[in-house]
Amino acid sequence: MTKIWLSTLALALMATGVHAQDARYRNSDDGVHYGWADVLRADPVQGVTRTEVPQQQCYDQQVVRRDPDHSVAGTMLGAVIGGVLGHTVGKGDGRTAATVVGAVAGGAVGNRVSDHGGDYATTQTRCREVNTVSEQRRIIGYDVEYRYHGDVYMSRLNYDPGERLRVRVQVEPAD
Repeated sequence: MTKIWLSTLALALMATGVHAQDARYRNSDDGVHYGWADVLRADPVQGVTRTEVPQQQCYDQQVVRRDPDHSVAGTMLGAVIGGVLGHTVGKGDGRTAATVVGAVAGGAVGNRVSDHGGDYATTQTRCREVNTVSEQRRIIGYDVEYRYHGDVYMSRLNYDPGERLRVRVQVEPAD
């Protein structure tokens, strides 16, 4: 009888210990408990991210420029030459009139000649902003296969869980 009583006491203590151990992981209010599953594999899932990056694109372009100093210098030089020539052609009172007419005519000719000579070609750097697309492959998650109490499950996680995965188990009565 003592043996039966001791066996019953031992069995009761073991059951209480098991129940106490399970109580650490179970919340009897909502039927939820936590456990550990063995990770069978974790496969990285890659995705492509696209980013638009603004860049400046520059190029050389040929342009024609006009030098305004050539026009003024040509007019002045033409007026002086025309005045000198008019002064040498005229006599007496006509000399002054010939000088004035020569200066005006020479200035007009000098302006017209220097106006064409003031154009020149040069290169100018022009820039514009363009958007380039940058593509990068990166890991966006992990497809994880794991075993819990003999059953195999799959989940996609945003991290690599390692060898073991903590799982949340919820038990509810079936209808």
